[in-house]
Amino acid sequence: MQRILQRYRELQDIIAILGIDELSEEDRVTVQRARRIERFLSHPMFVAQQFTGQPGVFVPLDETIASFKALTEGKYDHFPEQAFFMVGGIEDVEKKAKDLERS
Repeated sequence: MQRILQRYRELQDIIAILGIDELSEEDRVTVQRARRIERFLSHPMFVAQQFTGQPGVFVPLDETIASFKALTEGKYDHFPEQAFFMVGGIEDVEKKAKDLERS
């Protein structure tokens, strides 16, 4: 996960100057996964509940590790990036992706 995020940081200047279309296919996949990882890191926290209006969510460590491993392996590449934002576990991502498809 750290390698993906680090490579994404390295590619950001290239993306800003030339655009994402100029990247290799491998780098585009890396960028897409890094964006999903960043959004998945933004799950609802109990301390932020009063500011976001969303109740906090507890996700067990083993489930979190398994979810990030699956993300880095590309098992959730077919889900839109928006489905990973402000959700708890990977089940919430799947539910939000279905909701996004309907709308």
